[in-house]
Amino acid sequence: MKPTYKTEPLRCWAKAKEIRQDYYKNYALAHEKGGLRWAGGAWSFDAIPAGLGDDVYPLTGEPYAAAIAWDKEFALQCHEAVEKAGYARDLCSYMRNYWGSIILNKYVFGGEFPKPDFIWQDHICCSHAKWYQVVRDLEGKDIPMYCLDVSVGPYEELTDNRLEYVVGQMHDGIAWLEKVTGRRFDDEKLIRAVSNHCRSTALWAEVCALNKAIPAPLDEKTMYSLYVLGTLQKSSGIVADFTEELRDEVKDRVARGIAAVPNERCRVMSDTQPPWAFLKIFRYLEQYGCVSVGSLYTFGLIGQWEVKADGTWGARTTPEQQGIVIRDRDQALRILADWELKKPEWQHFYSPQAKSEMMIRIAKEWTLDGVLLHYNRGCEGLSLGIAENRLAMIKAGYPVIVFEGNMGDEREFDEIQTLKRIDAFMESLGFEKDSR
Repeated sequence: MKPTYKTEPLRCWAKAKEIRQDYYKNYALAHEKGGLRWAGGAWSFDAIPAGLGDDVYPLTGEPYAAAIAWDKEFALQCHEAVEKAGYARDLCSYMRNYWGSIILNKYVFGGEFPKPDFIWQDHICCSHAKWYQVVRDLEGKDIPMYCLDVSVGPYEELTDNRLEYVVGQMHDGIAWLEKVTGRRFDDEKLIRAVSNHCRSTALWAEVCALNKAIPAPLDEKTMYSLYVLGTLQKSSGIVADFTEELRDEVKDRVARGIAAVPNERCRVMSDTQPPWAFLKIFRYLEQYGCVSVGSLYTFGLIGQWEVKADGTWGARTTPEQQGIVIRDRDQALRILADWELKKPEWQHFYSPQAKSEMMIRIAKEWTLDGVLLHYNRGCEGLSLGIAENRLAMIKAGYPVIVFEGNMGDEREFDEIQTLKRIDAFMESLGFEKDSR
């Protein structure tokens, strides 16, 4: 079948790969440069350790574990090492990948696993603090660890007292960072990092909102390699500047009608982390002219959103866009706490209804034909309430396909069965494979 739309590769693709490669290299080589290394989750308030200096490098656990999951052979070695050490197979698969890398003393990007100087984590998911407590056990309990409790309820119920609870922990955390590193904290670096954090997460939401266009300028498989930069270091000026460059390029693609999938005639969204070892299922969908335009996970893991004047979802207005000038540490921390507590992916930890409402909004505004739900055994947090989400989507009138798998453990994904399910689903929607 002749393509309906023009397509072309992203011009900034090579830069995205370079930023990611530099991130992991800088972490590994930090000590050689006289710098510091810290470990924590992708949702950590990474703008705060930035106040210790420009030579402080993080390793966020979830994207690192996803990189392991993509390498099926190494992932299997990690899982087997963790199981041999006595940890249960039904724990978070990202966590098990990460622990296995430590037990094997192998960095997925080459060499020995680089030990962090301190751990800086927050706790929203049931695994977050426990993840790094075990890291301390495996690496040696001499690693200082600080964890912020951010489980203060949904953003719509946020009160001054709840916000103050988080901000107070941030202030205490800065005093702790100074004590364990012996460095003086720089408020100007914090303020710059908070500004970059807000900018990069709002810009990513802008990128995702541009996928409302028909044809979609991006497909979800490509978006995974782009949103990941925000999971590495949201507060980095490099990441914020790149996301702005990406936003401008995607705007241009929309203006010129450039499609991610040239034969687009069906639009779906997915849900939660994908089975990283089997991303080819997204390319399989394209044989039907089907593009996955994103998901609440892809949009809301890092992106920050708000309801605009016309009632639609759009990028959250940054403090800078509101004309706010951040002048001191306390103001910076309050803005950062409020900003993150509104994160879409944090809301449904409290209620599956909150997630269903956001998913239905996406289905309407991004003009979807159906929904792919991954019953992901590897993540209890983001899979919580997924059966209720399925029923809500069906009640709202959207066809739903479910498939079972695991984001980080390829042993729990049945590729043949999943492809058969996709075939049946696409046939039920009235689409056939292109003849090529």
